[in-house]
Amino acid sequence: MQEAIEKADVLIEALGWIRRFREKITVIKLGGSLMNDEDALRHVLLDLVFMETVGMRPVVVHGGGAAISKAMDEAGIEPRFVEGRRYTDEATLAIVQNVLGRQICNWLVNQIEYLGGAAKALNFEQRQVLFGEPLKLVATDGTQHDLGHVGHVTDVDTDAILDVCRSGSIPVIPSICRNLSTDRLLNVNADTAATAVAQRLSAEKLVYVSDVNGVLRDQHDPTTHIQSLTADEARELIASGVIHSGMIPKVEACLSTLQQGVQKVHIIDGRLRHSLLLEIYTTKGVGTEIIEPQR
Repeated sequence: MQEAIEKADVLIEALGWIRRFREKITVIKLGGSLMNDEDALRHVLLDLVFMETVGMRPVVVHGGGAAISKAMDEAGIEPRFVEGRRYTDEATLAIVQNVLGRQICNWLVNQIEYLGGAAKALNFEQRQVLFGEPLKLVATDGTQHDLGHVGHVTDVDTDAILDVCRSGSIPVIPSICRNLSTDRLLNVNADTAATAVAQRLSAEKLVYVSDVNGVLRDQHDPTTHIQSLTADEARELIASGVIHSGMIPKVEACLSTLQQGVQKVHIIDGRLRHSLLLEIYTTKGVGTEIIEPQR
């Protein structure tokens, strides 16, 4: 009986958050090694089905870098890097289109539907919603470098995304944009694509779901996990070295997102079962939230 009561308490705790976020848009960015863990990914997708069922409007933006690298290796294509950034030539772009825009996107849609939800692929074969321009990399000396078929998002078809949300389905968007000037597709960084989508939709929040469970004050001590940070506090932790190495670009992406007008950004580990529900529908959460306080 006590166990049943505790379950009811969890539902009551979730009730307030469910009512607060009803009809609110949350952009979920799927990435990292999570994309190679189908079992963990299914639990995340089940969380998404729950979110849509109780009235939220989740929007999925996904990457797939590891799968693209594997397909390139199988095709005998050597990766080329310019100033540390991957160059996308014609052969690589064809792989990106097939792996990211078709295989992964359609797999996510099929899994959501298998789990009892409804989803729609918003890709170049169904309906393209991301549009952009070629990205030029500016080196520290001021010179510009061409990255081939790599772009950045300049516009988002928000009407198409909202139509899918209103129909009771979950939009699934691969990080590929179309250059309207040339009608060519461009490979896009998934973090920046998710930021652009969240900004244009005036999303309630953006959640980065990967293989990192937020920010720790001591990377060797999980008990030093930080539940909530302001943007200024996050910058101080970067400057002091508490946030370092691979966590720096993740937190900087969060800060950039906040500057674009999104109210709250979360970093959670999708390998933790139901981490998405625990982060959104419980008071303490399980990841790290970064917020920009109202001034």
